[in-house]
Amino acid sequence: MLRLLSERREDLVAERTRALKAASTVFYETSSLAGWPGNAFGPPCRTRPAQHTSPGRPVSRPAPTGFGGPALRVRTLDRKIADLNERIEAELEASGTALTEIFGVGPILAARIIGTVGDVGRFPTKAHFASYSGTAPVEASSGEKVRHRLSLAGNRKLNYCLHMVAVCQARSDARGGTYYRKKIAEGKSRKEALRCLKRRISDAVFKNLVADSQTPSRSAA
Repeated sequence: MLRLLSERREDLVAERTRALKAASTVFYETSSLAGWPGNAFGPPCRTRPAQHTSPGRPVSRPAPTGFGGPALRVRTLDRKIADLNERIEAELEASGTALTEIFGVGPILAARIIGTVGDVGRFPTKAHFASYSGTAPVEASSGEKVRHRLSLAGNRKLNYCLHMVAVCQARSDARGGTYYRKKIAEGKSRKEALRCLKRRISDAVFKNLVADSQTPSRSAA
């Protein structure tokens, strides 16, 4: 259920992005024809040319034609996405998952992670899970210098979720931020330090998913 709801939400968000671009295009095209300054995010200054009106007497012009349809579509999609968010939150609450206890993992990310991973029992260890999520380090050492490069293997959707959590923790979380800065102090670049944090988060996600599967009330949900 969480996988289906998450995929549906991704489709709606992508559709909203396209509708928003269409609405912006229509607005700028029609507003330029109507003589409006092109500003889709603020009230336009609508005044007649000086030869048609006296100073200090602003008059309104008709709204750009064709803008209502795309704008209405964006508002409709907003409502659908909001409804899906509520359903996802309800499903997560019913499952009793411990995944949201990890700093930076909200209901939407938790649903995407659970829906993507499926049965966590198919991963014998956290190392296997890290390989699946693309957070397992790939050695790229040269001589005496030990380095690890970015892994392009694994499930990219899951990797993206873990990346978002890592960015959030590096900026805000006390433990995650401390660990991130510690790795930088050890000589790692910011990207390398973030990869280390992602691997740490991957292990925490695996641990909580395993705990969910071993809790009768959670596994039943």
